[in-house]
Order: sequence, then structure tokens, then C-alpha cells
Amino acid sequence: MRIRFGYVANALGLWDASPSKTITFKRYSNLPKQERLEQLQSITAQNLHHTKRILNYNMAHEIKLYRFSSSLVPLATHPEVMWDFITPFKKEWEELGQLLHIHKMRPSFHPNQFTLFTSPKEQVTMNAVKDMEYHYKMLKAMNAHKKGIINIHIGGAYGDKVKTLTRFHQNLKQLPGEIKKQMTLENDDKTYNVEETLVTCEKEGIPMILDYHHHIANKTKEELSHYLPRIFKTWEAYNMVPKVHLSSPKSEQAYRSHADFVSLEFVLPFFKMIKELNQDLDVMIEAKQKNLAMHKLVEEVASIRGVKRISSSTVEW
Repeated sequence: MRIRFGYVANALGLWDASPSKTITFKRYSNLPKQERLEQLQSITAQNLHHTKRILNYNMAHEIKLYRFSSSLVPLATHPEVMWDFITPFKKEWEELGQLLHIHKMRPSFHPNQFTLFTSPKEQVTMNAVKDMEYHYKMLKAMNAHKKGIINIHIGGAYGDKVKTLTRFHQNLKQLPGEIKKQMTLENDDKTYNVEETLVTCEKEGIPMILDYHHHIANKTKEELSHYLPRIFKTWEAYNMVPKVHLSSPKSEQAYRSHADFVSLEFVLPFFKMIKELNQDLDVMIEAKQKNLAMHKLVEEVASIRGVKRISSSTVEW
């Protein structure tokens, strides 16, 4: 069983390397008209440059999983801006894609919690489609649109889960098929648990990303081990290694919040379940300390008897 680890967006320790610099619409509106586009392009150029530095960091540390920041392009989907962020940076997007290809990195995006297909309001669905299109355009500009993942949550319950899930399936028809092929769904910590998310994925033919921390905060009647084979089966048609998210609670009082690092004690029961299934896995670390948390967990997992570290970010068990 092989487990690869990755992290989210920012490589801490790289000086001034945030890929998420932005500008508010208010500040943008206050700029002279001739300076507005210039400001958007300047910030985007900076974010793309920092992302390139981060991918080079990943290469040096043999990290094969990376989640790009959703904030690479400021005001990309704002209805009063809607600017062309691909053409002026064609070369930069292609360079990022070449780094992904040469070093065989698995890219992903995770749009924010407002990108959902459960709302009774048509405008919310249209905004979700627009946001998914934005993320897909970035993947396509990097020529990573066939292997990149765009992961979202199902969304709210609106007082009636059965009715809302029916609406989810209906609203999802608005999403272009080529984008849906790169979409995944993740169980959440309050509303849709593992079973509800899994059934939804199976109906839509969408891979499911298991979030273990969310599962512990929002448990199912059955044990997690009961669902794992079905979760992994959702990935088979895509010929991809199943992917999971790992984090641990910040505290008992802030149980749903992510801690700075990932507690091995908290996630070890999950790893033991995976070992029973002998399932290869890609693990995205969702901790406040980003790559530093990932490195720490890899070292701790590698110290377990029977586990062999085969690279900076990969172990065999």
C-alpha cells in the first residue's frame, strides 16, 4: 500500500510566496479606470509567479499532490469585472502546466463554500456554474484539465434534505459535462455525512473525497469501514488513486476547526482501516501549517513499525 501526501496552496517558509494576493471590489472601483486592469494583471502576475516558486519547492521535496489557491485571479468571477485572465498570461499558465507534467504532480482546486448546487435560487446555481468554469479555465490553461480535480461540498439542507438533494441533482444539470468530469464531492462536518455524500456521488457518477475529520464531527450510523470500499469504487471509472482529506480538531471547544498540525493519534485509526484494505491513497493535509504539517505527519507515519518511507512525501505500508 502506497500513500502520497500533499498540502494546500501556500508553502510556509518560502519568503513572501502567497499565491492568494487580491484586491477588493471597492478598492478596484475607486481606482482610475485606466489603472483597474493594470492592477488586476499585476496581482495575478505576482500570484502566478509565487505559484511557480511553490511548484519548484514541491519538485525539490518530491511532493506529488498540490491544491492550487482559488484566489489566483482577483475578481475573476465578479459580475462587474469579468476580465480575460488567460490570454495575457498564456506563457505563465503553460509553464505551471509543464511543471505539473514533468514532475507528475496531481493538481486540484477547492472552490469556496458558496459554490453549491442546492439552493432554490437560480442565481446561486448560476454563480456556482460560473465559479466552476473559472476553476476549469485555469486547469485548461495549464493543460491539466483532464487530471485536475475541482472539489466542492453538496451545500445546505434548507430544512428538507430529501427535497434539497433532488434539487441538487436537477441544478447540477446546468454544469457543462466537461467540467463535471473533473468534479468531486466531499462529506462535510455539519450537514451531509459520508453516507449521504456517497449516495449522491454514486447517482451522479462522481468520485467522492472522504474527509476523515468531517466524518468524526458528523458521523454515520454505520462504521466508516462499512463505506470505504464503496467510496474507493467511485474512483475506478476515472482511473485515479482515491483521494482523502486529513486534519485534526483545533480543540474540544473548536472541534470542527483545523489544528496547526495533524495529530497522528487522531488519524491513526483511519490509516489502520486503509491498511486492512491494502488501498493506495493520496492524502491532502488540511492543517494551518500547510507543508510543515505535511512533513511532520509523514515523518511520524514513517516511524510506525512496518512503514517504509520511499520519498520525502510518500510511504509504503
